[in-house]
Amino acid sequence: MTPNEYLEFLDDARRYFLQQEDLFGNVVYREEDDVKRKKAAAPDRGFVYPDEPWVSARSVHSLWEQIHECVKCPLGYSRTKFVFGTGNPKADVMFVGEAPGADEDRQGEPFVGRAGQLLNKIIESVGLKREDVYICNIIKCRPPNNRAPLPMEIEACTPYLLKQIELIKPSFIISLGRTAAQWLLQTNDNLGKLRGTVHDYRGIKLIVTYHPAALLRNENWKRPTWEDMKMFKKLYDAQKSGQS
Repeated sequence: MTPNEYLEFLDDARRYFLQQEDLFGNVVYREEDDVKRKKAAAPDRGFVYPDEPWVSARSVHSLWEQIHECVKCPLGYSRTKFVFGTGNPKADVMFVGEAPGADEDRQGEPFVGRAGQLLNKIIESVGLKREDVYICNIIKCRPPNNRAPLPMEIEACTPYLLKQIELIKPSFIISLGRTAAQWLLQTNDNLGKLRGTVHDYRGIKLIVTYHPAALLRNENWKRPTWEDMKMFKKLYDAQKSGQS
């Protein structure tokens, strides 16, 4: 094997394992143990907000003002900026991803890099604009080296995400990627099982699709993502026509 062939092999292997992570995660564990852990930390277990001032926030901006200096987990000390969320604070549609990346950490806004540009195109493909929807992540600070968020980091940020959902009151949540989908739905099912179904999340219609970053690594997932968005658009248009 020549040096160039070896480098190509390593690149192919890296691409393969990144795709497997998108679909199945990056930790080897017994499935039943993971389900028990998720149930123990479930945001749907009748979550009670902590006794803190931000709980009474009456607007998304007020919530940001009260929590953007949060250091409840180690990520609060390593971040550059707190990546809260952006868009219409009364949006009908809310996109929820996993965690900020390097570009987001620098700018303090979710989905601003290459994945963000692709997300903008996905939003526009169903007749909406970025400013029409609300975009955020499960966690608000970038994990080092863009690793997957740890359970304790997600648990620390979950109250903030739930408060965002409470204030925005979306009719639809579009979950971007495996991590966000599994956490919101409290399941260990892989992305393949979660896609193609309209889930119920506290009375909100929730649709699961691929994370834009995954589409940049594997263009074969663009078609199924379009199918997911067509399913959403059909439901969205039907709701809008029923309201008119």
